[in-house]
Amino acid sequence: MSGPAPAAASAPAPATGRAIVVDRPGTHRLVEGERPVPGPGEVLVRVAAAGICLSDREVYAGRRDPEYVRYPVTPGHEWSGTVESVGEGVDPALVGRRTVAEGFRACGVCDRCRAGDTSLCAGGYDETGFTRPGAFADHVTVPARLLHLLADDADLRAAALLEPAAVVAGAVRAGCPEPGERIAVVGAGTLGLLAVQFLAAYAPGELTVIEPRTARAALAPGFGAHEVISPTAAEHRRGRYDLVLETAGAPTTAASSCLLARRGGRVVLTGMFTAGATGIDPVHLSLSQLTVRSVFGAPSAAWAFAVRAFTAGLLDPGPLITHEFPLERYAEAVALVGGGDPGTGKVLLRP
Repeated sequence: MSGPAPAAASAPAPATGRAIVVDRPGTHRLVEGERPVPGPGEVLVRVAAAGICLSDREVYAGRRDPEYVRYPVTPGHEWSGTVESVGEGVDPALVGRRTVAEGFRACGVCDRCRAGDTSLCAGGYDETGFTRPGAFADHVTVPARLLHLLADDADLRAAALLEPAAVVAGAVRAGCPEPGERIAVVGAGTLGLLAVQFLAAYAPGELTVIEPRTARAALAPGFGAHEVISPTAAEHRRGRYDLVLETAGAPTTAASSCLLARRGGRVVLTGMFTAGATGIDPVHLSLSQLTVRSVFGAPSAAWAFAVRAFTAGLLDPGPLITHEFPLERYAEAVALVGGGDPGTGKVLLRP
């Protein structure tokens, strides 16, 4: 008589992962489920660190323009990590590589994309962390074509800030700085201090930071600023600067930045303004023959510029990080951002 049939081998338990999900403004969950699987042309990245910015707080508070967010959503558009697996058609040699990735899911075929303005894709707004699951999670899935690979020994903690660095890189490139010029940076937040690092590499004759918060202003010389002055003192510098890079996004800083530029000077607006911001005087613009540019996100070229600078050691975002939290403390972390504490710099989630 035969013995009992051997028990069937049990299937291995599916790999799991955690993610923050904001179901609607003010409501979030930490969920655990099956680990995402990369589709054709995609990679799965294990997140090392993810930065929280004011846009993420707007998502949580419900203040982001409805055209630029899709609930429920896992936020997180500033991040770094390591490729863990690849989908069909993707080079398996990418597994194990440290990386960051562009957030905009540009179509690549419209006129704007063909011209290199991938952040202005005519195919419609689509961005990791706003309309697609982001990196406030153990893993994030992105198209392999959006990766920007890092050195094998890259500091992934600092690399999480390469997304805002790419935005600033786009602004600096738009401003066309030249050696010996007088340059002002308005604001000493994350964008402003990253801008100072970039601009210092161009050997400006003057590099002035304008910032009302004493604690933030104190950081600027260490990033390459020649001097730091208050907005009140800056009123006596009107018409002085060849290039003014605005990063604060405060209600009055677009208009005041234009007043700081010399006749024929350049102004680049990088901060994200809200309704009610002071308008720029068109009479002043026309009489001064100013060139005014704005920046929305970062195109592919700006990403490549920022990653090259980071790899070469010209850009070190690490000192901007002041707080780090696990996913379980997401609510506490997001409350810090934009909370007004002068001691709060860049806040990271570390899955």
